[in-house]
Amino acid sequence: LTDMGVEVHFFTGNHDIWCGDYLSKECGVIIHREALTTEIYGKEFYLAHGDGLGDPDKKFKLLRWMFHSTTLQTLFSAIHPRWSVELGLTWAKHSREKRVDGKEPDYMGENKEHLVLYTKEYLKSHPNINFFIYGHRHIELDLMLSATSRVLILGDWINYFSYAVFDGENLFLEEYIEGETQV
Repeated sequence: LTDMGVEVHFFTGNHDIWCGDYLSKECGVIIHREALTTEIYGKEFYLAHGDGLGDPDKKFKLLRWMFHSTTLQTLFSAIHPRWSVELGLTWAKHSREKRVDGKEPDYMGENKEHLVLYTKEYLKSHPNINFFIYGHRHIELDLMLSATSRVLILGDWINYFSYAVFDGENLFLEEYIEGETQV
C-alpha cells in the first residue's frame, strides 16, 4: 500500500510495545504511540489503540508503566533470547489461561466497558469529536454516545476480519470476506 502512495497509520498497543522503527523505515508506515485527533472531511476523529485508556486497575497501570519504561526495556533486551522469548511466551500463555475459554471478555455494558467510560469522560471536555475509534478489546462495538458522537471498537483481524469504513459522512463496521470484499 505504501508503495502505491497510500498512507498507512499504525497505532501501537499492548502487543506492540517493542515495535521499533522498522515499519516506518522499511515500509513507510506512520507509527502512532499516542492517540491522534484529526479532521477528515469535516468530521473530528479520535483514533487510538485503546490500551491503558480508562482502566482503573492499579496493578495494570504499574505493569504498563514497567513495560513502557525505556530503562527496563534496555535491561530486558540484554537477556539472551533463549530466556526472554520463553518468559514472554509463558507470560502470554498464563494471561490467556486466566480468561474464560481463553477468549476476550464479551462487551461488559455501557457503564462497565473501560473504553466507553474513558470516551464519555473525554467527550465532556472535547464535545466536537464525532467518532472515537479503538482496537485493543477485540470486540465489535458501535455505540451512539450523543446525537453527534459515536464510539467504535473495531473487533479484530483474526476472528472477525472487521474494519471501519468512512464514506465522508457515515462511519460503519464491515467484515472482510475473502473473495467477496472489494478493497
